[in-house]
Amino acid sequence: MKDDPTEPGPELELPEAVNENLETISAFYARHRQQISPAQTAIEKLSLFFGRPAYLVGIVVFALLWIGANVFAEELGWEVFDEPPFFWLQGIITLNAFLTTTTVLIRQNRMARLADQHTHLDLQVSLLTEKKTSKIISLLEELRRDMPQVADKPDPEAESLDKPADPQAVLGAIENQNRADH
Repeated sequence: MKDDPTEPGPELELPEAVNENLETISAFYARHRQQISPAQTAIEKLSLFFGRPAYLVGIVVFALLWIGANVFAEELGWEVFDEPPFFWLQGIITLNAFLTTTTVLIRQNRMARLADQHTHLDLQVSLLTEKKTSKIISLLEELRRDMPQVADKPDPEAESLDKPADPQAVLGAIENQNRADH
């Protein structure tokens, strides 16, 4: 019988470095959540509500009931409260669209700022990793040259990789390539 994936399983032993990274990420998100104002939280909850398929279905059902109630009002013995072309319904739908668009844009702006922070962090980590990798290659090459039992043969690829890339030069090359493509 297969284990239920929703039931907690035995704790996995994770390396200490992974646990430290998870704690750092958790602390980052906790700080980020603390910076969100109550108004922003309310807007985001509203945005999440507007983004559900059930909400769209609800709006469509509301509009159909509104139209049906007005089209068949006289036959049902009711007073027509919004004759075609349904001026009031159009106003309600327009107001709903405005509120939905605004709340989604507010949430997307915050998510974009968070994504920018992630991208900046990724770039910093990548640059640091590149420097560390080139230093390791440099140390290995030095070790290879110093060990008498290892043949000292030139390795042009290792020689080029043991020098850290100049971020400014790489950025300039990317910008030149972008200009050439456009």
